[in-house]
Amino acid sequence: MVRLSSEELAFESLDDVLSSIGSAGARMSAIEASEGAAGNISVLYAWDTWADARFSEYWETRSPVAVPELSGAWLAVTGSGRRLREVQYSIGANVALVNVLEGGETLGVHASPSRLFERPTSELNTHLALHARHAVRSGPIHTVIHAQPLHLTFLSHMANCSDTAGMNEHVLRWHPEIIAQLNDGLGVAPFLTPGSDALMRATVELSEQHRLIVWALHGAVARVSGSVKKACDLIEYAETGARYEFMNLQCGNISSGIPISALQQLCREVGVRQTVFPD
Repeated sequence: MVRLSSEELAFESLDDVLSSIGSAGARMSAIEASEGAAGNISVLYAWDTWADARFSEYWETRSPVAVPELSGAWLAVTGSGRRLREVQYSIGANVALVNVLEGGETLGVHASPSRLFERPTSELNTHLALHARHAVRSGPIHTVIHAQPLHLTFLSHMANCSDTAGMNEHVLRWHPEIIAQLNDGLGVAPFLTPGSDALMRATVELSEQHRLIVWALHGAVARVSGSVKKACDLIEYAETGARYEFMNLQCGNISSGIPISALQQLCREVGVRQTVFPD
């Protein structure tokens, strides 16, 4: 088993990983980012491990995307059609353990007999592609969360927030914490069919510059090395900025927020290296 760094001490066992997924699902629901069965979570939690006996059902399936980089890796993944808010109450009903078999073209799926899903999330292709692109160079713990935060998704319907530059200008300008935490900004992918290869490719491309990607008219994806809570935080910071922007629109667009020049100065003074608004 890989020895975890101090940054990753919340993941000392599989139970810690599963518990963190439950907590993350509850938080996404609490901030209105996961209505019904919307949203999904995956955590790549170790490179050398084994299936937990609680997940005694097993089948193999073709991977939706070839990921030879992940050969031997294990992921905990929420099931298709499951409600994120319910994960905390029954891990077995809502989560599968997925082993990427040698070559990265086949997945070994381990699930509990109490499972309430037929397969892992329908957006598994994007999860796997993001893990393959980033987990190898990020360490043994890597998290991907897709959620549908209400205000952030609403803004993506507006012309002035429909691309990366516009979204960053309108979301990051409302208080200092947002630019400090989202110092690499938000990337915006155009509306593409959910679960499609096109959406997967656009997301992976944007992930080279951004840890949080907005799926226009659909939701957002966060990916981080380490804690599931860190991925939740990115979504929550972005949604907070979007909510400020929404309130400003409701009030007749009465404020322009913090000027970009002030955000640039703030980051210089506190030592935050931001890549959104070049000096």
